[in-house]
Amino acid sequence: MNKLLERAKELQPELVADRRWLHSHAEVGFELEGTCAFVEEKLRALGYEPRRMSGAGVVATLGKPGGKTILLRADMDALPMKEESGLAFAAQGDAAHTCGHDLHTAMLLGAAKLLKEHEAELNGCVKLMFQPDEEGTNPLGFSGSQAMLKDGILDGPRVDAAFSMHVWSNAPYPTGTFFSRSGALMSSCDTVTVTITGKGTHGSMPQDGVDPINVGVHIYQAFENLIARETPPFEQCTLTIGQFESGSAANVLPETARLVGTLRTVCEDTRTRMKKRIEAICAGVGQAFGARVEVTFTQGIPSVYNAPALTEQAVESVRQLTGRPVEVMDVPLSGSDDWSEISQKVDACYLLLSAGSAGEGYPWSQHNPKVCFNEDAMSEGAAAFCAVALDWLRNNG
Repeated sequence: MNKLLERAKELQPELVADRRWLHSHAEVGFELEGTCAFVEEKLRALGYEPRRMSGAGVVATLGKPGGKTILLRADMDALPMKEESGLAFAAQGDAAHTCGHDLHTAMLLGAAKLLKEHEAELNGCVKLMFQPDEEGTNPLGFSGSQAMLKDGILDGPRVDAAFSMHVWSNAPYPTGTFFSRSGALMSSCDTVTVTITGKGTHGSMPQDGVDPINVGVHIYQAFENLIARETPPFEQCTLTIGQFESGSAANVLPETARLVGTLRTVCEDTRTRMKKRIEAICAGVGQAFGARVEVTFTQGIPSVYNAPALTEQAVESVRQLTGRPVEVMDVPLSGSDDWSEISQKVDACYLLLSAGSAGEGYPWSQHNPKVCFNEDAMSEGAAAFCAVALDWLRNNG
């Protein structure tokens, strides 16, 4: 077994303990005081000098100043939902780590320990980025990576390359298997909000009003046509409406209705075209029924892009670490990650790590309240963070 991976497996009990503390103390968005304090305490115990960024992010650096710098990132936030996993250490409040960010944070803390043990070998600097609000719950309309970019995460020292990963439950591969692809890896994501203003009236006299629910239904059906008839079958594009809100009484035709959903594309041209078509459909349907319709796009993030040269190097580092190939994905994922903001600024690579397949007893996917992750994957994740940083600085520093 590779010595670095062997050492990471020795740290497995510590990784599990850290992950379970983070899991049971789940926090959301930028409200991560307990999580940040935990991360900072762990880093200080290892000899780092962590600092806060953007209120709820944590940054630490090690290595030799003057050389190149690689950034390693883990997101820390949970989702605003109740957990139904049945785990003994399940979160009890209204936040739950159903996307595995608790594993990411624990893995990067493990990598921080491994890197300290190999600091003399670093031919440059490693910057550790513990990020808030990847899930985009901030009502002000910017995500955690956008906030940290604004506050200078890529400066002091200047970042030359960046690496991140994501655990996957109900994965297509056994636990511990890495998978990814060069180029486009994930879709862009825009939140679409359609606000319809009609004319309220008594339910017995619909002729005196303008029914915003009817308008919303026609808009929804037209959106379905955008995918079925206007998007080529080989082009990845998803438009999903997850909220349709209107009315408060059975005998009242309401004044307003609201549809909220997400638009996800891989191609930027498709993203632009779809936004224009959404606006045109809403304007046309509103005019046809005599309603006022407003469309807004918020929380927009671009698609995740894996720089080919860096991805090739990272894949080789992981192959040498594990003794197994990194599986190549045929097509990009329809999901999104605000890591895309980093990948637009510097050469970046993002790998996926199986933390349980259905055949291994992990049938639930991310964001499901019952999801569980195989903690055995964490030693591979921590070691991969460290191996990619060591190898990249050795080859490029």
